[in-house]
Amino acid sequence: MTQGESPAVARRRLRLALREAREAKGFTQGQVAEHLDWSLSKVQRIESGEVTVSSTDLRAFLADVGVADGARVSQLVDLARLSKSRRGFWEEAKFRQYLTPSMKKLFQFENEASAIRVFHPSLLPGVFQTRAYAEVILDFWRDELSEEDRAVRIEARQRRRDEFLTHPEPANYMVALDESVLYRIVGNRQIMAEQLQDMLTIMERPNVYVRIVPFTAGAFLVMLNSFVLIDLGDAENAVLYREAQLADDIDESPERAKQYRGYFERLWGASLNEKASERLVAARYSILLSELDRD
Repeated sequence: MTQGESPAVARRRLRLALREAREAKGFTQGQVAEHLDWSLSKVQRIESGEVTVSSTDLRAFLADVGVADGARVSQLVDLARLSKSRRGFWEEAKFRQYLTPSMKKLFQFENEASAIRVFHPSLLPGVFQTRAYAEVILDFWRDELSEEDRAVRIEARQRRRDEFLTHPEPANYMVALDESVLYRIVGNRQIMAEQLQDMLTIMERPNVYVRIVPFTAGAFLVMLNSFVLIDLGDAENAVLYREAQLADDIDESPERAKQYRGYFERLWGASLNEKASERLVAARYSILLSELDRD
């Protein structure tokens, strides 16, 4: 185990090691559950990283799948211990039942990231959203999500934003946004003006880089769905988060991360630079203020 390894990386390494060991033995998750007299859901949650695993349960799991080397067992026990440290707000009881497993992993990975790359073709990313902007977006799903569910998700989004803004060692945060995001009125012009003003303040942070993909960049760009690419230490240790409507997923495949890194680089290269992007956001903000003054 690398000295100083983060809990997020430790959790990821542990669950991948457990899955690899089980599959090498030729066991299904159901077979492991049967052998250990556990529920299938317990095995699934351990392998997905939704829950931490005790040293006792971990040793039982490893023995069942044939991992007997003392050094390897000790290494994985150390990973399990490290993975329990610095648990985030998303583990609190009031959040757990309302956040998807992928969303909780996203928050966990973001908190430990060295670099984050985001693309969105239609909205501002969650950590940029003011409360009013976020409420309008989530209210769209009022037929699918209960009022309590929406309220908890709003609070989680605000807590995620606060973690981003107050992190003592923030990741480099690179955002590529389609130009249409600046023109789409979410809620009303007052909400959008306040949102763009807040965005301009965030853009002043030294770790934040925002580029606007102009309308002239080509149609291929807007065909991409939104995604978040998170580096955990280096580019070789990256995870991909994708969200569409009410479905989301975390993809830990190195090949898929590499593919989306290529997409992002194309977007980044086709975008206005940071200074030009800031001027465009500021100009759009000024127009909204002028329109509000005339009302």
